[in-house]
Amino acid sequence: MGRRLHVRNLEVKTLRSQVTILQRLLKESKKKVGQVKEENKRLKALVDSYADDLVIRSTEQGKTTDKLQKQYEKLLAEVKELTSRSIPK
Repeated sequence: MGRRLHVRNLEVKTLRSQVTILQRLLKESKKKVGQVKEENKRLKALVDSYADDLVIRSTEQGKTTDKLQKQYEKLLAEVKELTSRSIPK
């Protein structure tokens, strides 16, 4: 009976050691998860900022394109008008 108690005691000590190791690993994992979540928040904010900037730039580029198209059409009309006039010789 003493031998069985000794073996059982060793099993309990082993299990306690494993529990301690697992608790430490769990704590480290939770810490790492927290760090990753914080990094994800920063990255999301950065991506959102870039997206907002791209929308602004795209809108500005669209306006510039419209202006250039109108200027082109105006110049084309002027060229057509000038070429339609008879050139004196």
